Amino acid sequence: MERPVPAIIPPYLLRRLAESAEPGVAEPANRTLLTDQSIRAERGVLAFRPATRPAVMSVDADAPTAPNREISSASNTETLPGTAVRREGDAATGDVAADEAYDGFGATWELFHDSYGRDSIDGAGMQLQGTVHYGDGYDNAFWDGERMVFGDGDGQIFGRFTASLEVIGHELAHGVTERTAGLIYSGQSGALNEHVSDVFGILVKQRHLGQAATESDWLIGADLLLPGVEGVAIRSMIAPGTAYDDPRLGKDPQPDHMDRYVQTTDDHGGVHLNSGIPNRAFAVAASAVGGQAWAGLGQVWYDVLTGGALDARADFAAFAALTVDAAKARFGDGSPEHVAVRDGWSTVGVTGASAEPPAGEAEPPASGGEEPVPGNAELLLRRTGGVTGAVRERRATLEQLPARDARRWGSLLSSDTLLTLADRDPVADGFCYRVACEALSLDVTVAETALSKAQRGLFQRTLLAE
Repeated sequence: MERPVPAIIPPYLLRRLAESAEPGVAEPANRTLLTDQSIRAERGVLAFRPATRPAVMSVDADAPTAPNREISSASNTETLPGTAVRREGDAATGDVAADEAYDGFGATWELFHDSYGRDSIDGAGMQLQGTVHYGDGYDNAFWDGERMVFGDGDGQIFGRFTASLEVIGHELAHGVTERTAGLIYSGQSGALNEHVSDVFGILVKQRHLGQAATESDWLIGADLLLPGVEGVAIRSMIAPGTAYDDPRLGKDPQPDHMDRYVQTTDDHGGVHLNSGIPNRAFAVAASAVGGQAWAGLGQVWYDVLTGGALDARADFAAFAALTVDAAKARFGDGSPEHVAVRDGWSTVGVTGASAEPPAGEAEPPASGGEEPVPGNAELLLRRTGGVTGAVRERRATLEQLPARDARRWGSLLSSDTLLTLADRDPVADGFCYRVACEALSLDVTVAETALSKAQRGLFQRTLLAE
């Protein structure tokens, strides 16, 4: 089995470049695709997560800490780690790529250490290792679980990958995710993995530049595209789908709302595509709050990532619920941060009345002959289980739910669907939902794995709504 190796340039974009007739564009893209495939095969592990979830570690306030960096050069070969050219405390080398990597590692270490009390990627002073000048015209940068690796680009579309501070922060943040929540690199959890890296990548840049959220360009890879390319970056967090529109790159395909969620088996289920949806939720929310995003909503996202309640297979709705709770816990019920996070997820259709399931996941119609459920009937929904045993509960009448969700609950409660689903055994450490409605003499427990995606989304929206 191949193990996903998170890289900043997605395969669909490289395949587009590989079809180019322009000299110096197709060949490097093809080589990069082959190299990326080889790297994944060599890893030989299916899941992008540690075997066991490590304990959350933080900095001892009284213990002196400092980054520990080592930058090597592959000298345009594909041999790792290469030859060390700069270690912690060494003077600048004069090699722009090596010095940019060294400085970018420092800025990323400072964000996690100074803002969140985390000592390096693992929380225990892990050495930050990087290799520059990897490959011949290599059009990518990636985190391989141990080090960051940077290509120099093809010189036509992409320049050196060390030039983008947010790219450095993005890739190192994959290491933090791997050692905390361990989000599975597939589907919505994989898109959240990419999203989290984009969030901390942009926060590294904002903090380094001293930018307020409203001053940020919210661009990922703004310094990668060379002159002549019709685009501003490889992704826009504030306006997904607008980063580039170039004859060679094509048009930025990222969706900005659940209505445009992309169903695909490519790119591990569209992890680089659908990350645009939570990206916009964060950018909109952070801009609404204003000020230093790394100290505000960045802290909320870090709380969720490291808090232990985030399941490795979480989807957007589950992640959204945790961020709303975390904002409330840290800043207070009804605080600007709490309201902004809640509204941000609603803006992109993950929660609220606009939260429709992706195409092909519509709730099946109820069977005929069902008696309508009265609007004042009270529903109890209680979620238990998961790795941490977290419990979440809500009581509400159908009249208190959004009209569309009330209709769906009415259909479920008045049919035998839930009774049928209750017969299916849960998986170990999986979530289970208790659904009770006294008016209908119904009280069943259903494993989350027995639910369709639309049903799971309905349950999670109901728990999230306040």
